[in-house]
Formats: sequence, C-alpha cells, structure tokens
Amino acid sequence: MGNSCCCCGSSHSPPERLPSLKGTTNKISRYPTQNINSYPEIRKPTPLVPTPVVVKPPTKQLSQTPIKPRIVVALYSYDARDTQDLSFKKGDRMEVLNDSDPDWLFVEHLQTKLKGYIPGNFVAPELSVESEDWFFENISRKEAEKLLLGDETQPRGTFLIRPSEHNPNGYSLSVKDWEDHRGYHVKHYKIKPLDNGGFYISTNKTFDSLPELVLAYSKNAYGLCHVLSKPCRKPEPNLWDLAPTYRDRWEIPRDEIQLDRRLGRGNFGEVYYGKWRNQYEVAVKTLREGTMSTQAFLAEAAIMKKFRHKRLVALYGVCSEQEPIYIVQEYMSKGSLLDFLRKDEGKLLEFEDLIYIAFQVASGMEYLESKQLIHRDLAARNVLIGENNIAKICDFGLARVIEDNEYCPKQGSRFPVKWTAPEAIVYGKFSIKSDVWSYGILLMELFTYGQVPYPGMHGREVIELLEQGYRMPKPPSHSLPDEIYQIMLKCWDAIPEKRPTFEFLTHYFERFNITSEVPYREVPD
Repeated sequence: MGNSCCCCGSSHSPPERLPSLKGTTNKISRYPTQNINSYPEIRKPTPLVPTPVVVKPPTKQLSQTPIKPRIVVALYSYDARDTQDLSFKKGDRMEVLNDSDPDWLFVEHLQTKLKGYIPGNFVAPELSVESEDWFFENISRKEAEKLLLGDETQPRGTFLIRPSEHNPNGYSLSVKDWEDHRGYHVKHYKIKPLDNGGFYISTNKTFDSLPELVLAYSKNAYGLCHVLSKPCRKPEPNLWDLAPTYRDRWEIPRDEIQLDRRLGRGNFGEVYYGKWRNQYEVAVKTLREGTMSTQAFLAEAAIMKKFRHKRLVALYGVCSEQEPIYIVQEYMSKGSLLDFLRKDEGKLLEFEDLIYIAFQVASGMEYLESKQLIHRDLAARNVLIGENNIAKICDFGLARVIEDNEYCPKQGSRFPVKWTAPEAIVYGKFSIKSDVWSYGILLMELFTYGQVPYPGMHGREVIELLEQGYRMPKPPSHSLPDEIYQIMLKCWDAIPEKRPTFEFLTHYFERFNITSEVPYREVPD
C-alpha cells in the first residue's frame, strides 16, 4: 500500500530545502465555489423582457477601504453568446468588478477594456495554482485516470496534479506510464506538505511551491516512473446557463429553440436534438398536454435549475407559455444509458467502464442526497451518456409533479414498479433510501448491459415476491463479482434505514480496483 504522510509519522529528520527556483510563485489560492446552503425559493417565472444592449454592472455596496484589484486569467477561450457577456482567449487577463454570482463574474477585459459577464469556471485567480494547466481542482482518482488514458495522443509522462482526497493540505500527482506487460496505465504519487510551507514527494527534495516541484520533475524523474512531459488536456467545463441573460430566469422564448431531429420517445412526450439560436446544441423534451400542471412544473423547474453538479444534466430553461411545454437541457451525444448499453458501442464497454459509470451515478446521487432532494425515478433510462463515457443524471424531481394516472403507484401501467422500493409502492413513501433501492436496480441494468430487471415477471408478480423476501439473483448470463452483487443486496434491504448512503456507494465504486495496482507509489529517498 502507499506510504503515509512523512511529515506526520516518519522517523526522518526534517528534509533539507532545495534553493528556490526563479520565475515561479509561491502563491496558492483557492477559487471560491458556489455553496447552496438552503433549499431554493420557489418563484413564479420571470416575465420576458428585452435584453439591454448596454451592460451595467450589478449594484454593490462601496467600501471606504481601497481594495486590491482581483485579476483572473482565462483557462479556456470563450465566444460571447449574448449582448451581456464577453469573448476572450485562453490566457487573457481580466479584472473582476463583481463576483456576487460565482457562475457569471462581471469583469473588465484588461486589453480591450470592454466590460461584461464571463463564466466563472472558465477563469482562475492570476498567479494561483488553479491557473496552472496541470492543476485539476475537482476530480477524483478514477476521473484522473480516465482523463490521462482516454486520449491516445497524450504521450508517456503526461500528468496532472489534484487536491489530495485524504490530506486537506496535500496533493496527488498522477502520471501516465507505459510498461511492456501492462501497456499504458496511471501511477499516483503523494505530494506532501511541509509544516512550515512547501511540498515534497521524497524527503530528500523539497520545494517552496507546486510550480517549482513540477519544473524540477519536468527535467529529471528523480525516482518517478517517467519525467513529467506535458500537462493533461483539460476538458472544457459545463456552462450551467445558455447565457448570462438566463442566469436568474428559466423561461426561454420558443422562437429561440429549433428542433432538428427526434431522438426518441419517453413516457411523457418526445425528445429532440435541437439548437438554441441556431448555433448551440441542446436537447429538448416536449411534454404531452395534460401530463402535468404547468404551474406545478414551473415550480419544480425552478428548484431543478438551482441544483448544479457535474453529474447532473444541466437544465437550461423551459418554454411554457403554450403547449406542448419544452424542457431545454444539456445535450448528451450518446443518449440514455439504457439505449447505449443495448447498442454495439455499449456492448463493447469493459468492466472498468461499467465501474466508472456506477461511480458517476452514485456521485450525482450523493449530491442530491446532500441537498435532501429525492429523484423518485432513478433508472438507466434516466441517465444520459456523453463522450468518453461521461454519465449524468436527468429528470430528477419530475416524477413528483406527474399527473398522469398511468404513472400512479396504485393503478398506473407505466409506473416503474421494478425500479421502485416496496415502501414507495405500497405506502407512497419516497425518500433518498427509496432512491438507493432504485440505484441497486440500475446496477443490475448496468452490469447486464441493459437487461430488463426481474426478467419474465410482470409488475404485480414482482410486488408479491418482494413482500415474501425475494431478491433478484446473480444473472447467470453475465459475469458479476460477488462483492458488487452484495452491494446490490444491501441496496435492496427491506428496512430502508439499513440501506447504504450514496456517499458510501460513491466511495465504494471510486476505490473499486480491478487490478493489483497499489494506490500510491513510493519514491526512494
């Protein structure tokens, strides 16, 4: 197993510090992230008003004490989508004038002197570790491995640095490596903090900052598997809104949405691939008339739009002023997980890919769990897949406002009995623990490549068998490890309180190893 933090428990004397390297910075700052501490207020839809051409900064109380300008640097290029936002190129510098909405910062471009909104997750504080190309702030070990191995053009020695999952002041270095008997794989190293500042991987080499450490190991491996050759390519982050115009409202003019082709049909309407303003890809769900109360749906949409996580499909807005209602959301190129698993491309998924998808779904549900939001209809059909097997949960909360009797637990033929916990079917008691039950069913769908749960049984038969203690057996037609089947059985515990949390399930699949690879490599002193 990996070595423990040497600054805490090692018998080594304090390591000697290497001389500082010129041209680097010691400054490491954490970029503020959005924190949702309370359940969002449900408001009526904002009336549609013309978008002003002249952009004015949001009002902010003036301080009598001079404030040092806050400069951010662009991590990616961005093309303005509206009259309120700014275009910029990777590396451009901007001064933040107002950061009251962390998703959309109001800035002045230091070169063009133009003012406007920019997406907050496209920039980082200047001279901070977050502004480095090799730094990845919000990714797990498993996600790091996917990023390093997913692009075959990235050479051996491609690397990234991410915050440690175990040491709040430490970091992890992940490096792409090659060995004849294994091919490409990833090795991980702990970057440990010194008590008086600075970092080290091995005790005989210490550095004042992460940039110094990276520069040194880019010239000499010093015991690593390979010299650090180039930073891992960063995927562009999510945009949570179509444009800053829609950051505080969700009604989109219907004439701004163009439906290009139908992708499929769901229980409550059809799904289309479309464009917003004939340029930006979106997915559009049309809801059949009478499916739900417009006001109830808008209230639920207001809640759904406030919840933002990289494992949830972004809800951009709705067109609700006439029937059918449009739900406009992020487009995921591979479609639903259920359809993907049943197609040729999905059938080629390896076991490691299935584990990765299970982890991503659990991570998204962990976020909903932390916000005390219940999905009510978690299933492979409500998980969408994008490029590189990225998985995101959709339609969370919609089941609560469905008025279709056919989706009623008591009498509906379309009610998803096979995915629903017994207490929700019999007593209508939906909770995050009933979502955990559904997650166990989703796992069975996943590891059987889209097989229908309880094959050969109808809904009433399933309910009667569950009341007698029956649980789906291990599928004879697919290889399913005993430890994962045991996780499924725990999800299907008759007592809801005994089912695992999504936090536990996330960590379980994040740490699930299919090889004997050690968690962290040791570098000899």
